[in-house]
Amino acid sequence: MPPARDIPDAIGLFPMSLLGLLIGTRSGLVAVVFRGMIAFFHNLFFLGHFSIVYDATQHTPASPWGAGIILVPALAGLGVAFVVKTFAPSVKGTGVPEVLEAIYYRDGIIPASTALFKSVASALSIGSGASVGREGPIMQIGATLGATLGRWIKMPAWERIGLIAAGAAGGIAATFNTPIGGILFTVEVVMSRISARTLVPVTIASATGAAIGRMVYGNGHLSPFPACGQHTWTSAVPTSC
Repeated sequence: MPPARDIPDAIGLFPMSLLGLLIGTRSGLVAVVFRGMIAFFHNLFFLGHFSIVYDATQHTPASPWGAGIILVPALAGLGVAFVVKTFAPSVKGTGVPEVLEAIYYRDGIIPASTALFKSVASALSIGSGASVGREGPIMQIGATLGATLGRWIKMPAWERIGLIAAGAAGGIAATFNTPIGGILFTVEVVMSRISARTLVPVTIASATGAAIGRMVYGNGHLSPFPACGQHTWTSAVPTSC
């Protein structure tokens, strides 16, 4: 434990709120880029063309690779292993345990390069059809943005952890259009200390990230339900109103 004189003073609620707005904006924009990277790798690996347009709720057209498509996940997996082992071992795993380890054992210190290499490795993995989701990676990416900003500004570790939570909330809210879900997730999983100076920036970041996601993707559901009277893929019986 450092001497009391070496512990930075808390920066206050208003500056933390402004930082929450900044982190929410950055996390929202990075979440948009991350989804574009996933779409890019998916279209490149399975369809052989360059595009960031991809609707995960629609079936992918037949691949031009024919039976060779079975090699796509294996080759992409080699690419992920190369990125992780060569550049950033810290990006292995789903992302959630790594962030919790940084919070509880490293005072919220996360290398800034984690955001870049986690984006690349996870986009390769998800875009090639691996059975993983976006929630873990975007949580770690957003948390890294918050941790990096917290290192630039002199503040206590508990406020830096608040910025980590804000980054995670903003990324999740932007990715899944869930501003309330982003708050609840970080409160339950990420935050080690809850106060006005940590919860307010998390709320602002989550709302900002969701707003950016809606500006790009609209305010619709990620997995829309069929309209009344339409057939679903699970049953030949029309849905009821």
